[in-house]
Amino acid sequence: MPLPEGSACADPVVVIPSLVQDEEVFPMMTGEDVREVYETVLPDDVVMEFVRRAGLQERQRELDALRFTRATVIAASSGRGGRQADILRLYFEGAPRVVRGSAYAWFGETFERLMEQVRDRALAYARSLPLDLPGVLGAHVSDWHIVDSMTVRLDDRLEAEYPSTGDHAALKVHKRFSVGLGTTWDYHFSPAREHDAPHLTIDETWRGLGLLVDLGYASHQLLRDCEEHDVRFVLRLKENWKPKVDRIERGQVGRTFFKGTDLDALLADEVLLLKGRSVDLDVTMGSGLDAVRCRLVGVRGPKGRWHWYLTNLPRDVSPAQVLDLYRVRWEIEIDQPLCLHTEISSGGRRHAHVLRPSSRRRSEQPQPLELGGVRADHPSSSCAFTHLSGLQLSSA
Repeated sequence: MPLPEGSACADPVVVIPSLVQDEEVFPMMTGEDVREVYETVLPDDVVMEFVRRAGLQERQRELDALRFTRATVIAASSGRGGRQADILRLYFEGAPRVVRGSAYAWFGETFERLMEQVRDRALAYARSLPLDLPGVLGAHVSDWHIVDSMTVRLDDRLEAEYPSTGDHAALKVHKRFSVGLGTTWDYHFSPAREHDAPHLTIDETWRGLGLLVDLGYASHQLLRDCEEHDVRFVLRLKENWKPKVDRIERGQVGRTFFKGTDLDALLADEVLLLKGRSVDLDVTMGSGLDAVRCRLVGVRGPKGRWHWYLTNLPRDVSPAQVLDLYRVRWEIEIDQPLCLHTEISSGGRRHAHVLRPSSRRRSEQPQPLELGGVRADHPSSSCAFTHLSGLQLSSA
């Protein structure tokens, strides 16, 4: 069902000034960069073949389908996240006007089929690119994948169809991001009310990969699935989880203890003394047949606060490196909001500055260019490559 006119919009964006100002980490794409992306991923003949398969031109003869597709791609990285009104505004900059109702009728099932083909081609192209995993990023895994969710607020008139936890309409986007590629690997939608955990399934397709995930997806079952399918993981320790300590590999020990003692008890009784910079423990999560054995590392932060992470990486990866790996998870956090903010321009491929330097500096200011007749001089049009895979949001 098409959304009401101009309905889809994202939640307010939190801007991170320290990241935005780092032009070496987030270089701006030029107009030629964007043109190259289109010519490589979505050349005109490919788009028109998609249009033919979807039957869009047959049903909407007054529509310039190529121009409409280009407008959709550019609007998908606009400040409002690809609203139908934004797509039409871009489309009609130089195209003949039609009746308002006729224009919104273009957002139908044939348009959705077209966008699904565009999405699939963009994802396939992204997955074909060479990986960039220097240093510890490339140790022990074929790639690191980050999974996170983002709630997208919709027009309140859709609340009955897309209920949220509040009094408004919303849906949730679950995104899988490849660190080695620096862009989206896959995504899917769920009702905003549903918990994150059921929407992450670790199976044989994950074998050999690494997983970076926040607490919304964390569970003992997730840890067991990672062990079964040879998936390395790094995630924060939940406050209500009770790891049982089997061995202290690194850390000051006040006196002997029994194997399987709760971590909280060891800390309360000053058996494990938090006096150094890090600790490294062998722990058991869960009990009985469902028990999972892994590492628990603790790292003291600059303000003296301790941060705890579970991992099954071998010990040639130090506690400090485990912390650095977890920080890479912010690539997906940065990737989502920066491309939704109209005043921020950044490169389509992003790299975590904590583990690798940026190899590209800001180039000259981008010049407007024509893509299928649509001007691509919007400040955030530099996000076009990364967000080709997110186009379905604009036709949901």
